[in-house]
Amino acid sequence: MEQNERRVGTVSRGIRCPIIRQGDDLAELVTKSVLEAAEAEGFSLRDKDVISITESIVARAQGNYVTVDNIAEDVKTKLGGGTVGVIFPILSRNRFAICLRGIAKGAKKIVLMLSYPSDEVGNALVSLDKVDEAGVNPYSDVLTLEDFRRLFGEVRHEFTGVDYIEYYGNLVREMGAEVEFVFANQAKAILPYADCILTCDIHTRARTKRILKAAGAKVVLGLDDIMTAPINGSGYNEKYGLLGSNKSTEDTIKLFPRECKPLVLDIQARILEATGKHVEVMVYGDGAFKDPQGKIWELADPVVSPAFTDGLIGTPNELKLKYLADNDYKDLSGEALRQAIAESIRSKGDNLVGNMASQGTTPRQLTDLLGSLCDLTSGSGDKGTPVVLVQGYFDNYTN
Repeated sequence: MEQNERRVGTVSRGIRCPIIRQGDDLAELVTKSVLEAAEAEGFSLRDKDVISITESIVARAQGNYVTVDNIAEDVKTKLGGGTVGVIFPILSRNRFAICLRGIAKGAKKIVLMLSYPSDEVGNALVSLDKVDEAGVNPYSDVLTLEDFRRLFGEVRHEFTGVDYIEYYGNLVREMGAEVEFVFANQAKAILPYADCILTCDIHTRARTKRILKAAGAKVVLGLDDIMTAPINGSGYNEKYGLLGSNKSTEDTIKLFPRECKPLVLDIQARILEATGKHVEVMVYGDGAFKDPQGKIWELADPVVSPAFTDGLIGTPNELKLKYLADNDYKDLSGEALRQAIAESIRSKGDNLVGNMASQGTTPRQLTDLLGSLCDLTSGSGDKGTPVVLVQGYFDNYTN
């Protein structure tokens, strides 16, 4: 074994930063924070290190905020201000509730159609077991509020303790609008109630819009069509609208950051100038993973990473070491096994799709994998590390 062989693979470090405010030079602050962390902790930057910045501080530096009144004005203009069918929202006080306040303020009546037994990202409205006991087919059966309460009663979310039907209903009424509930999983089920539809699903929105337009809905918009341009000097997101937004105060929300490719390129250039190292840089939001207890799929943002440098394009191209050890080189051990596996890695092709020795490796986008790692590293609470430095991610057994 070589004397200087590295004994550590991938390392993920949360980097502490100052509290970011609107107008801050984020490229300068991130670069400075990473370089100061390296000096303080005694590590060096290397080529292909990844600097990841959480989307929230990017949006904050951009000042990308909107108010309930901004949303109400846009909804009223685009959906007519009468009866609006609001379908497939996720069950979230942080993600959707404040959007609903603005939507309701821009309409006379909201017909709120919830998917069941859970929303798109896995938040349970009612357990699947209870649906089975009631003999209901969630794929085809359309329930009124009376039907739902008769079958299931009051249902509170396992983690939040909130009855989202009651909670969302009260929000709409507080905004001065009438509310009616429908429970269904087929988009067309809203059409007997409303012909101006705002679909609030995230990853299935294109299909939902297509189905509703083909079925003759008068107006079909998604959350990604609301707040796509500034209103009275507000923030906006031309690509994602309200998707990826988070509650900021009781009356304001922070949108997903706008075009931030210039930011990641700027940080990459600053690190190169300061250290001579070519790092990759990305902005990340939610990771893409599922909680086995609550069945919640984490990804409520439209994408994991809205911007990244070109070295992060693509998917991993890896061999499964245990497959090689148990199959191709099952008769080898010790140094002979190590050398045989190292040679397989060195001679692997650029595209291992279909190769048995790559089965079980994760064919996901690099930015989705890295974003999930960074989301778990930075956490969603009070760690104070909105920047994550990942080292050794692109290493393999031969490095």
